[in-house]
Amino acid sequence: MKILRLLWNNLRRGIATLRYPAAPPVTQGFRGLVHFDPVRCTGCAMCRFRCTARAITFTAQGKEFTWSYDPGQCTFCGRCVDGCKDHALSQDPECPPVYLNAGELRRSYTLMRKTPAPKVQAPVAKPSVNLGGAHDGN
Repeated sequence: MKILRLLWNNLRRGIATLRYPAAPPVTQGFRGLVHFDPVRCTGCAMCRFRCTARAITFTAQGKEFTWSYDPGQCTFCGRCVDGCKDHALSQDPECPPVYLNAGELRRSYTLMRKTPAPKVQAPVAKPSVNLGGAHDGN
């Protein structure tokens, strides 16, 4: 009989817990999902080497490469973004979306490898040589 009284009292009181917010508050400097810009990527694979969680995979065959990112493995440290010299990677300032199936947020791109643009060096100024034998007055 005590159990019925306990159930009745709980039903009569209603909800006693607070609702969890739809998204937790985000602090400034939060690092979220990594986004890939295939137009900027040259295929150097530096992001793969810097990713300690192995969330980024990179496979190359000839002039073609496949870049993949799995947010389920990502620790959102930002090392890949910091190491991308071509600025092909960026991170969201918001929390990742909720997903129900494993691998639902996984992204993969197959691209042609680009040759990096050559760095233009500033012309080196040649020292002036006075071959005429003239003195500067000293």
